[in-house]
Amino acid sequence: MNAIIDLMKAHRSIRKFADREVDDQTLEAIVAAAQCAATSHFVQAYTVIRVRDMAKRQALARLAGPQAWVASSPVFLVFCADLNRLDAACRLHDTSAEKGWAEQFVTATVDAALLAQNVLLAAESLGMGGVFIGGIRNDPQTVCDLLDIPDQAYPVFGMCLGWPAHDPPPKPRLPVEAVLFTDRYPPQHDPDMFGAYDRTTNHYYLNRNSNLKDETWTRQMADFMGRVIRPHMKPFLEKKGFFLK
Repeated sequence: MNAIIDLMKAHRSIRKFADREVDDQTLEAIVAAAQCAATSHFVQAYTVIRVRDMAKRQALARLAGPQAWVASSPVFLVFCADLNRLDAACRLHDTSAEKGWAEQFVTATVDAALLAQNVLLAAESLGMGGVFIGGIRNDPQTVCDLLDIPDQAYPVFGMCLGWPAHDPPPKPRLPVEAVLFTDRYPPQHDPDMFGAYDRTTNHYYLNRNSNLKDETWTRQMADFMGRVIRPHMKPFLEKKGFFLK
């Protein structure tokens, strides 16, 4: 359709990177472009931390999985949902910030996610690639301790960036008919759609370049949704001053 849509549809996760640095000017240009993402009430409730210290990178790689590419990628970024900066802005005007509301948590988390997706898209437009690292939420308090992340801010996810050293195929997404509707939520989810998509994803997993497996999307989702994952997140967020009311 056009070059931007083609780029977006070509996205795939990159975990192996060429031995080539990403210079500061390039990274700053990527982040500056990403800041043009939509932001609720213009709050820009995010902070990005580039982790260069190799001891910290290795610690983050271990707690995230382990995921070795956290330490080996040319760039590793941690995206924080950040209300701390807004609190500081309030103090300039002798205003006490209302804290702990669920809406603030949602606003900051969405802001950070929109920024991060723009970072990856901008990087991909330059020929780079990357992968989101949700695994840093395995131990978010240690991430905060390593990176001095204060209260009213928390690490949402990380991101590896660099120049690709492999070329995996894009994963097939759900058909647009499964996610786009008019005027109302669908009364039920089409079982035929599930069957067709399972066949598509099974073919992908059996024929991709590496890590072949006999798997389907619905089976993966049943496994994912059938487990309790990161139950520590609620008390952690409450300790950081989020999502209390």
